[in-house]
Amino acid sequence: MSAPMSAASFLDALKKEGVKVVEVGNWETHNRNHKGPWGPVHGVMIHHTVTKGTKATVDIVRNGYASLPGPLCHGMIAKDGTVHLIGYGRANHAGLGDPDVLQAVINEKAPPVDNEATVDGNRHFYGFECENLGDGQDPWPEAQLEAIERVSAAICRHHGWHARSVLRHLDWQPGKVDPRGPGMNWSEILNRVAEKLGQAPPKDPIPTPSKPVVDLSKLIEAARTNPKMPGRPVTYSGVLIVETALVDEGLLEKKYRDGHYGTTTISAMSSWQEECGFHGREPGQPADGIPGMTSLTKLGNKHGFTVVA
Repeated sequence: MSAPMSAASFLDALKKEGVKVVEVGNWETHNRNHKGPWGPVHGVMIHHTVTKGTKATVDIVRNGYASLPGPLCHGMIAKDGTVHLIGYGRANHAGLGDPDVLQAVINEKAPPVDNEATVDGNRHFYGFECENLGDGQDPWPEAQLEAIERVSAAICRHHGWHARSVLRHLDWQPGKVDPRGPGMNWSEILNRVAEKLGQAPPKDPIPTPSKPVVDLSKLIEAARTNPKMPGRPVTYSGVLIVETALVDEGLLEKKYRDGHYGTTTISAMSSWQEECGFHGREPGQPADGIPGMTSLTKLGNKHGFTVVA
């Protein structure tokens, strides 16, 4: 169990590790501490931003947006390897995740495949967003990979952690796929962090998560039943996977990502269906928000899940 570093210690640790930093505004006091505690901290989480351009990316992760206020990380790692310090304290980067993964990080073991979202990750992890389109095609330059290695080693060195204390967003939260793309080899990243720390490389293999599977029939049942039964919703993990994708599309506010396929999720799915070219039965009517195979498959192809009938 570790208390977070002070902002001054954090900056000093990064500089000692050879990280090129840019301090953005009042980053030392820019946080979400009024929304909950930060700490104890147990690890470092790496994300990609799904953005293009360093300046625009810095603005987004600093300010956030309506449904997810900033800061969205502690540092943003640009393509050229520069780390822009965005905030310090509680940040909106990790969200809810798997308690078994958290325990694995605490034990410095390889994380299991995540299948729950019940633990507050914003409290327990340092978070770094990396400038990348997130489409699986945008490459990771060596300078950016080296910066990931250095920031991870800096924090682990301060706390006395092993490289296994560094994890990906996809390890933490069901439905997430980041970071990904050409050059992003996570086993190699961990080996490099361990080498920099003078540690033996991790021996336990990183599990290769298969694509999450969403059962269309179960999702339809939840969509048709849950709005009528808010106190006794149909429980199905696929709802959480779909809601995560709708949040990432900007169609659902993050606070409604709760596994309950209620009226807000129906409205968000309706918007997605209309983006796919579907509408209501009568002219001018919106799409019904009840998932269909075509629109759900398009959502799954974009956000990394498979749909079965």
